[in-house]
Amino acid sequence: MTLDDLAARGLVLLGCGKMGSAMLEGWLDGGLPASSVWVKDPKPSGWLQAQGVHINADFPANPAIVLVAVKPQMMGDALPSIQALGNGETLFMSVAAGTPIAHFEAVLGAQTPIVRAMPNTPAAVGKGITALIGNARVSDAQLALAERLLQAVGQTVRLDTEAQMDAVTGVSGSGPAYVFHLIETLAKAGEAQGLAPALAMTLAKATVAGAGALAENAAEDPSQLRVNVTSPNGTTQAALDVLMNETNGFAPLLQKAVAAATHRSKELSNG
Repeated sequence: MTLDDLAARGLVLLGCGKMGSAMLEGWLDGGLPASSVWVKDPKPSGWLQAQGVHINADFPANPAIVLVAVKPQMMGDALPSIQALGNGETLFMSVAAGTPIAHFEAVLGAQTPIVRAMPNTPAAVGKGITALIGNARVSDAQLALAERLLQAVGQTVRLDTEAQMDAVTGVSGSGPAYVFHLIETLAKAGEAQGLAPALAMTLAKATVAGAGALAENAAEDPSQLRVNVTSPNGTTQAALDVLMNETNGFAPLLQKAVAAATHRSKELSNG
């Protein structure tokens, strides 16, 4: 399946909130004709209405892809509207958290090609990372097209098994919130040392953003980057002696946090 096939047969978005809108914007910017897109959303945004796509109109008979981007709690009401497209050539791609492939197969039919994907919120600025896995009905061409579409909002990685999705949720799905909290706490720590709140926040945001960009683009791994900026007995070393404490430092705390998120993801997936 190619982008030409997608344009010819059509793409359906079930739900077009922040994530769906970010992906749609990337696709339209990449050349997908607005006339090839159908969106079902009970409260379409002003931005969406201005794009020239079909909104809450009858779907094409055999769309190439249906993107399921509704909130998990709305899944029960939303899926029946696309049930008739199951067990056919249409590829279903879900970015809904906590909903396993087996649930889609139960509703849409066991012969339905389904890709489950887990993007994260930096997708809104084209800096997301999305993990994806397909069921046995997904062809290599379909998986490649799904990956290409998801790359409109950032990087992609393919998983070996769906069971890995819970850990992905704990690391990259929920991970942006951990980083936002790091920025909050770093700024507060700066305030405690006498900096004005606005200045402390500016320093914290820029430091985290810059360090992230450096880590992503550098040839060295993060451990070596840490060593590079740590002079023996210097200021950074004094801080790292606290953060790298094996008992109550940053590492054991973050391990507990990711484990908690992973465990909760498993609970949600199991209903």
